[in-house]
Amino acid sequence: EYLPDVHTRLIMYKRIANAKNEEELGELQVEMIDRFGLLPEQIKLLFRLTALRQRAQTLGISKIDASAVTGRLSFAQHTRVDPRLIVQLVQQQPKVYKLTGPTQLQFSHNAASADAKIRFIEQMLARLATGS
Repeated sequence: EYLPDVHTRLIMYKRIANAKNEEELGELQVEMIDRFGLLPEQIKLLFRLTALRQRAQTLGISKIDASAVTGRLSFAQHTRVDPRLIVQLVQQQPKVYKLTGPTQLQFSHNAASADAKIRFIEQMLARLATGS
């Protein structure tokens, strides 16, 4: 196991969860590699998901739910995402995106793997952030 000591593992997981931005996550990755060796895939995934959560929060997305085939973004009351972008997504790709309430965007994406699903969500958040 990568972090055999339970106390150390809990401390590192807490530090990852409490990282304020991607810079802090990067510093934690470097520290973990220095202290414990190369990161296993599970830890890399944890860092990716944490960065994804941070990006979503920055945009004013309060929750991301995703399964193998569908998912949903829940927008906070004061989201930074331009509502016109959301409408544009729905109009341009109605088979992929659908509004399911005033603050929810449902998406369909048949991902072959967890990595493909995460990549799809990362790209969607990037599009919502930049408007392109």
